[in-house]
Amino acid sequence: MTGARGTTRGNGPGNGPGDGPGDGREPDGGRAGADGPTVLLTGAGGFIGSAVLAALRALPGIGEVRALTRSSAPAGTVPVAADLADPATLRGAAEGAEVLIHLASVVSGPEEECAAVNVHGTRALLAEAGRAGVGRIVHLSTAAVYGAGPHRGLGVDEVAPAPVSAASRTRLTGEGAALEAGAVVLRAPLVLGAGDRWVVPCLADLLRRVPARWDGGGALLSLVAVTDLARLIADLAVAPDRAAVPAGVHHAGHPRPVTTAELLAALAGHGVLPPVPDADWPWERCTAELGRVPGAYSERQFELLARHHWYRSEEIWRLTGTDPGPGPLHRLADAAPWYRSHLAGAAGGAPSGAASGGRS
Repeated sequence: MTGARGTTRGNGPGNGPGDGPGDGREPDGGRAGADGPTVLLTGAGGFIGSAVLAALRALPGIGEVRALTRSSAPAGTVPVAADLADPATLRGAAEGAEVLIHLASVVSGPEEECAAVNVHGTRALLAEAGRAGVGRIVHLSTAAVYGAGPHRGLGVDEVAPAPVSAASRTRLTGEGAALEAGAVVLRAPLVLGAGDRWVVPCLADLLRRVPARWDGGGALLSLVAVTDLARLIADLAVAPDRAAVPAGVHHAGHPRPVTTAELLAALAGHGVLPPVPDADWPWERCTAELGRVPGAYSERQFELLARHHWYRSEEIWRLTGTDPGPGPLHRLADAAPWYRSHLAGAAGGAPSGAASGGRS
């Protein structure tokens, strides 16, 4: 889930920021002539942000897209020079925007570093959105705020959030600021697709260390393909009937959960991971073997992928009228070449994002 992964600043479970200095707003490439709403996007160059940018560009009813950036902005956006870790730089950043899509966050690291962006930077950005009269705010959070689990078929806040990491704790606090600002808050689950440097690399490491079916393989997981999540976010940004999707928290997984066994089998079928051995190990043996064999990921991360973490998500797709698509396993065919290349490049070292800090 997006709050538990070590990657770089950008957004969600992914990596890479999309922010950098720019010197203000330049009209070139920003679609300023379009009639639709002007969108301010944070994390535009990250795993989820780059997919959201592509989804926005595919919409006929979108206007200028501005990227909050510390350096160069992605092609096709208008740079807005600012840094979420330095709230003073955000002054005026939302002027002229009608929609704010806030995806950027710190996804690992010490409490102070996480809070600088996830709490203080988020509050400052939302205050600017309020001053500018931004009419729609979409804020990306993480289902990791619920904590360890196991969780099976939970609706929103059917259990009290109990985050266990600094990233998840500060993202939950950031949710509170977003809700006060009237945002639609999306708690994303595990996100798959080209650019995912946490979920599948983590599975590769865990399968190497625990080479068996994990406690039957029947754990139900909430997953979503990054392209489908991006379409949902883009549709929320331009929805003509904003009253149809009220401010508040919504789960943003695909409506159908996937078992761990199904996920591993699909990845093996695409040549991304080796087939799971026939042995079926009980949970106690799995965790004992995990502790015995060195690796990049912790028992907490193993639990996220090998025990129930399913959050009911039908409502947000229904409210927006967005087709959730055939499901994340069907999307793996498109992402498989990227995964194979990434895992081949990571061979011999710790998978990307295993323990590094940074913003996402």
